[in-house]
Amino acid sequence: MTDHYLAIDLGASGGRHILGSLEDGKLVLQEVHRFPNAPLRQNDSLVWDVDLIFGEIIAGLEKCAGFLKGGILRSAGIDTWGVDYVLVDKEGKVVEPAYAYRDSRTEPFFKTSMSDERLYGISGIAFQPFNTLYQFLADQKAGRLEKAEYMLQLPEYFSQRLTGNLRNKEYNEYTMASTTALVDAAKKTWAREIFEKLGLPLRLFKPLREPPYDIGCLSRDLQERTGFNTRVVMIASHDTASAVATVEEGSLYISSGTWSLLGVVGDPVLNETARTAGYTNEGAHNGRIRFLKNIMGLWIIQSVRHELNDAYSFEELETMARKAGETAPADWTIDLNLPRFFAPKSMIAEIKDEYKKQGKRIPESPGELAFAVYTSLAYCYKTAILDLEKITGKKYRTISVIGGGSRNSYLNALTAKYTGKTVYAGPAEATAAGNILLQMQQAGDPAVKDGFANLVKRSFDVKEYL
Repeated sequence: MTDHYLAIDLGASGGRHILGSLEDGKLVLQEVHRFPNAPLRQNDSLVWDVDLIFGEIIAGLEKCAGFLKGGILRSAGIDTWGVDYVLVDKEGKVVEPAYAYRDSRTEPFFKTSMSDERLYGISGIAFQPFNTLYQFLADQKAGRLEKAEYMLQLPEYFSQRLTGNLRNKEYNEYTMASTTALVDAAKKTWAREIFEKLGLPLRLFKPLREPPYDIGCLSRDLQERTGFNTRVVMIASHDTASAVATVEEGSLYISSGTWSLLGVVGDPVLNETARTAGYTNEGAHNGRIRFLKNIMGLWIIQSVRHELNDAYSFEELETMARKAGETAPADWTIDLNLPRFFAPKSMIAEIKDEYKKQGKRIPESPGELAFAVYTSLAYCYKTAILDLEKITGKKYRTISVIGGGSRNSYLNALTAKYTGKTVYAGPAEATAAGNILLQMQQAGDPAVKDGFANLVKRSFDVKEYL
């Protein structure tokens, strides 16, 4: 009888249910359910419809029965994006609404009575206006915190809801909590100094616990609806933390998708050099730190493609980029991490204007534009790695490119060329795979008793670029 594990991978634009099981010593993934997701506009605010999302989670669970084929669903684990949360009152009800991180209510609270330098020196989290810290300050001003008994970040909320008891809450999961800018990165506890200096109520928070750990079984109602029971496991519930669980120790990683998260797993780095370079310290599945930088990713080429009326597939753009690269000028790159590329009305216009500003030949054809994006992304990776190696005082030989962007062979080859490092690309489904690997660890599955690396190598097509 086959053991199955379910990864419920929730993104800010869509969610998926992925079943994992072992076949011939390999981890095999199978998609069960997929659904769109987006924040809603409500009274001039951006909020999450948590009931709608939970309905999709249940719909995916109901579909699982048809995929088990007599096997057993040992457990389910949920991962999401970071920073967002719900407040729960004494009756176990949500203090509405559940705000989305892009909501503008945090704008008046960007500057606090603590300096950015001191905040970074404790939490190690790069300044971002959507950090949970600033959301909490906004909620405090609005009186919402007074109504709450405790805080659940989104994967905790949905996981506890699967068990049927929002009040059965003993811990806050470490990797997700680390994104709040309220955790002491060195001590791995809630940062009492930040709470006291900013007047935030520590009573809303539970002790931190490193994943994985079991929080219960499906509620009786869900058992009746789905026709089965299973355990609910808190895995590394921040999606990037789950993804990085697939990376071999000692390698740089690039979690490549709409954004590129470049970093390494190690110890916290809390100095001014790291802060000014834009690096952040977030929790990893093994209790260590993902020291990383957020870099513009493939959404730039996605934006360019859309402005070209989606007339070309990504494969066609890659082919044209290779051709354009044969006659491109030397050092034909720009810094794609500039603020002008965050959310422009026209990505193509901004790219051309930056080339003009730099006194470089302006890319005109679709192939030249694609080449400009890919080669500039590889250049951004190079400069970020140079900063990282200077900050950490370490040299790294390899880069693991994980996530959907690992399928982009041209960008992988350019990354190897620009950085001078060996690139290993894959797995593309790193978040779901890491989620499932952590569930297997919690279950005591012998396939991961010696760690995750060997199983990942056996299971996924990891390509090498020199």
